[in-house]
Order: sequence, then C-alpha cells, then structure tokens
Amino acid sequence: MISLCGVSSKAANVLLVLSTQNQFKVESLATDLLLDINGVPASISFGMASNSGQNGIQLLLAAEQEAQHIVNAARTAKQARLKQAKEEAEKEIAEFRAQMEAEFQRKVAESSGDSGANVKRLEQETEAKIHHLNTEASRISHDVVQMLLRHVTTVKN
Repeated sequence: MISLCGVSSKAANVLLVLSTQNQFKVESLATDLLLDINGVPASISFGMASNSGQNGIQLLLAAEQEAQHIVNAARTAKQARLKQAKEEAEKEIAEFRAQMEAEFQRKVAESSGDSGANVKRLEQETEAKIHHLNTEASRISHDVVQMLLRHVTTVKN
C-alpha cells in the first residue's frame, strides 16, 4: 500500500515502477518536488509486501488468460452451433423440396392420367353428338326437302 501524506496536485505526475528486485522506485515526471500545501516536502511511505504485489500481478495475468480461453471457447461453440443450425436448416429444406417435388409429380401423373380419360370421354361425347345430329337430320330431312320444294315452286303475286 502506498500512502502520500498531504500531497499536492502534482502527485499525479509520480509513477511507481516495480523493479526486478521487488522494490519500488519513484520517478517524478515533474521538475518540482512533491510538496504539501505548506511547501514542505511530502512524506511517502511504502507499506506493501513484495510477494503480494507479484502474486496479484500473476493472478491478474492468469485471470486474463482464463477469460481469453473462455471467450475463445464460447466463440468456437457459437460457430459450431451456427454451423449445426445451418446444416439442419439445409437438411429440412432438402426434405421439404423433395416432398413438394413428389407431390408435384403425383399431381402431374394424376392429371395426365385424367387427360387420357378426358380425351376418351370427349371423343365418346363427340361421337354421341354426331350420331344424334345424323339421326335428327335423317328424321327431318324428308320434311325439310318438302318445305324447300313448296317454297320454290309456289309463286306469290
């Protein structure tokens, strides 16, 4: 723990740097000495155990690495889920497409089968109508000929 007693605003210019021997070194970026409000040099006391500082840094680094691993694992899991979802969607689309194609082919087969039946039905109806017309024509042809002869041979004044 670092305590600065009565330090002025220039205390913000002080950096504490860890050296390799687990000791603190104070470097001032300001040209002035740290002075308290009355102009007297401020007292700086260091009350930190050297091992706890190193352990804290190591813990922070380990936590950062663990967090990075967790983020990477989550990213990988998300990509795997997206890939799986895409594959499932493509599979469902292929199944739906096959189902719709089968239904279409069934309807085409039904309508073409019906088309042959329709053609036969239409041919039969046409033949029946032709036969009916021929029968009616032969039945009334004598009357029609008589009517035509009467109109042609009759002279009106």
